[in-house]
Amino acid sequence: MAMSSHSVSAAIKICGLTTAETLDAALDGGADFVGAVVFPKSPRHIAPETAAALFERARGRARIVAVTVDPDDALLEEIARTLKPDLIQLHGSETPARSEDVRRLTGAGVVKALPIRWADDFAAADEWDYHADHLMFDARPPEGSHLPGGVGLSFDWTLLADRAFRHPWFLAGGLTPGNVSEALRISRAPMVDVSSGVESAPGVKDPGRIAAFIRAVRRS
Repeated sequence: MAMSSHSVSAAIKICGLTTAETLDAALDGGADFVGAVVFPKSPRHIAPETAAALFERARGRARIVAVTVDPDDALLEEIARTLKPDLIQLHGSETPARSEDVRRLTGAGVVKALPIRWADDFAAADEWDYHADHLMFDARPPEGSHLPGGVGLSFDWTLLADRAFRHPWFLAGGLTPGNVSEALRISRAPMVDVSSGVESAPGVKDPGRIAAFIRAVRRS
């Protein structure tokens, strides 16, 4: 059997899950990471206690990620106590030094999302590479947006083509079942993250689109 040059498919994170039906679609499809967004301004927000009850079914099947934006100590402690995530995703203006507090307060690993529009935007990755378990490259949101991500925009994937990082990293931003194969081909991302690209409306995940996204990655 002929092997493709990209024989091991990328790891998949389905983010912003809020219902049992859509979480099950992600788990049944074989998603590697499932994300709960704990950020009240997001249409995908879920309270830590609610997330804890919902995501318990994912434990041992996929790595659980709590997505936060500039979380304070109290929120981190609440997330750690209730949801007990494998990873905390930092999606705000957190500093590398803050990531050490996050680890100490939660016992979880750290994913740091970095907004990308131009090649210069990768400067922050050099420092974060030593402090995060995984970097996530997401499209920089439009000016004036109150959301740091999940807005369905993508950036120029060729910006990633020749870059190397210490740990496996996520490509995010505007990925859909229709474009993820092309995104993987161009960026060579070892991991992908999708949220709005598998929704029928903002914050409303679609089980069929989740399944289609996972299939598209596995075929890539």
